[in-house]
Amino acid sequence: MTNLANLDFVALDITGKNYLTWVMDAKIYLEARNLGDTIKEHTNASSQDRAKTMIFIRPHFDEALKSEYLTVEDPLTLWKALKNRYNHQKMVILPMARYEWAYLRIHDFKTVAEYNSAMFRISSQLKLCGETITKEDILEKTFNTFHGSNVLLQ
Repeated sequence: MTNLANLDFVALDITGKNYLTWVMDAKIYLEARNLGDTIKEHTNASSQDRAKTMIFIRPHFDEALKSEYLTVEDPLTLWKALKNRYNHQKMVILPMARYEWAYLRIHDFKTVAEYNSAMFRISSQLKLCGETITKEDILEKTFNTFHGSNVLLQ
């Protein structure tokens, strides 16, 4: 358990519920360390860079997940296996995020801060799933959800 305190970001859960955020965090970290090519097709990453990537990735796994992929030594092979196993999360998250976006109303929240937090959480989920949410979409959504008595605010 003490190992969790030293992680750069949250470890990948065996259920995959945090896969999309884990992938983004891992990509950013690997690119910052000039190791991004180790998880891309048709690159000539050195064996030393591939080893560094595996040293980084393995501690960011749930313990049960570590044991499942114990024999995988190539980061690209591991990356593809995880994608095949967990990439369906987009299909699970996208409909729920679309539903929450459709029924998001400012009057359902006690404060504007709570509404903003929910709106940005939902829009982030939509963006992770490949949807395009612009500032105009956010403003339009907010204005359209004002109560009828506050039409002048729009």
